[in-house]
Amino acid sequence: MAVDHPMTTEQLADRRHEYVYRRFQVTVTHGPDAGLSCRAEEPELTIGTAPGNDLVLTDTTVSRHHCVIEPSARGFRVRDLGSTNGTRLGAHYVDTAHLVQEATLTLGATRLRFEVLDETVAEDVSPESAFGPVLGSSPAMRRIFAMVPRIAASSSAVLIEGETGTGKTILAEAIHRASPRAAGPWIVVDCAAIPSTLVESELFGHERGAFTGADVARSGAFEAAEGGTVFLDEIGELPLDVQPKLLRVLESHTVKRLGSARQVSLDVRVIAATNRDLRAAVNAGNFRADLYYRLDIVRLCVPPLRERVEDIALLVDHFYRQMAPEEGATAPPELLRWLERQRWTGNVRELRAAVERAVLLGDPGDGGAAGEQGTTGPRFDAALELEAPFRLAKQRVVDQWERAYLGAMVARAGGSIVRAARMARMDRNYLRERLARLRIPVGGDD
Repeated sequence: MAVDHPMTTEQLADRRHEYVYRRFQVTVTHGPDAGLSCRAEEPELTIGTAPGNDLVLTDTTVSRHHCVIEPSARGFRVRDLGSTNGTRLGAHYVDTAHLVQEATLTLGATRLRFEVLDETVAEDVSPESAFGPVLGSSPAMRRIFAMVPRIAASSSAVLIEGETGTGKTILAEAIHRASPRAAGPWIVVDCAAIPSTLVESELFGHERGAFTGADVARSGAFEAAEGGTVFLDEIGELPLDVQPKLLRVLESHTVKRLGSARQVSLDVRVIAATNRDLRAAVNAGNFRADLYYRLDIVRLCVPPLRERVEDIALLVDHFYRQMAPEEGATAPPELLRWLERQRWTGNVRELRAAVERAVLLGDPGDGGAAGEQGTTGPRFDAALELEAPFRLAKQRVVDQWERAYLGAMVARAGGSIVRAARMARMDRNYLRERLARLRIPVGGDD
């Protein structure tokens, strides 16, 4: 995809096997570290006082993980990481901003000059548009595919970041399936779904009588994953009091059940995923810095679908072939054009639900979302069945409308029944029953 501005990231059509971006640098022009400079050696450049940053400052008014600068299709994106004193672009505080030319950033008492250099960096990307079940033809996804084989071959911890619905779980399992541990267990722990009182038991297990209700001894996720991989989904939701215990397990490669004095040796790989930036959680005091550094051995960032529109056609074709009753069926061009115009806040999960509705109803079914964005697309149309009895015809129309409405609501909620019920002001259990009866797909979380 070529871009218009000479300062922006270049993803060039004639360099299909490379991810190309312009190099940039930041220089401290005012503050305790005046004169210090850092050139970006990776697509992402981090700034803060913690040792792991690319530009490490000594200014006490700068947060440990203050901000990050990274190339994007609209220039270079600067993101504040929930810093204490904020990030200013000129006279304005910003959470996110896009830079296309030289600019002045202020972090606490430190002032920085951002400048784009007259040189490009080219990273190899995979020639393939898939890694296992993970699909993507965009340079950003093929850059991930190029790294994943080396990552899979190791036993290092992996941290996968990305918005809800981007496919982090599928990518994590693909890494496990491509690793030497593929024959071993694949154990998934959803840290956001476990009651806080049970998290420790779920992870580390317990002995009989360890707490009220512990009638039998039980192994935890780490013991169950022996010889394989444990996947800690939504690791950012892990209670603060459990985090040092997880850190101890990761560092010692042993686990101790609740109520036991015996340490059990472990041979387990850990892959974690989060829809939050854990650096911001560290700044807020909600996530331990030492645990973050232990998990952040290898970090993969899965971009949202709105930043890789090149992938939509590939994904739509894949989902449509999966779901269409006719073998070899392809998505109608007008459907693909409509899908490519949406922003997909629920990412790939929402896109998949829209394609399934299109197959079932001949309609993406998200008229509300389309209307909000000023686009037009297929809408619900209650066809009259004059040959059917009144009651049957009425029920069919109601079912069609309900399927379109609830399907759109679940898609807008990113596949979450809990969020969809709240948005529709419905009882969660009743919504679950209706979705099951109408065969509407939902995401993995409740």
